[in-house]
Amino acid sequence: MSMTDPIADMLTRVRNANSAGKQTVSMPSSKKLVEIARIMDQEGYIAGYEVIDGQPRATLEITLKYGDKKAKTIRGIKRISKPGLRIYAGKDELPRVLGGLGTAIISTSSGVMTDRDARKKGIGGEVVAFIW
Repeated sequence: MSMTDPIADMLTRVRNANSAGKQTVSMPSSKKLVEIARIMDQEGYIAGYEVIDGQPRATLEITLKYGDKKAKTIRGIKRISKPGLRIYAGKDELPRVLGGLGTAIISTSSGVMTDRDARKKGIGGEVVAFIW
């Protein structure tokens, strides 16, 4: 069965596992989902991720990160650009999440990156998600 929006599915699985206090969450893997997981890891929202080969397709397993007394590292996660309504931002209108405290994930011609990296490189793209 094909999925209409695998990115929204990934973000929902991470949001649900985070609010339930789970250690890991698994989902079908794709190159874009691995890139989003890499950014979440690089920005410190998750403890790590791993791509597990399997049949019929690989699985992406994300290890969630919690602070002292099970404090959640991910406070919120939101899909912005959807298949029904794509949201693009030029280099001058890249969004800031919570005044720079959160991270916007941008899909650019140079790959998937954070809003800060896209600003440094001076490129815009599709605003995939907000995470804070």
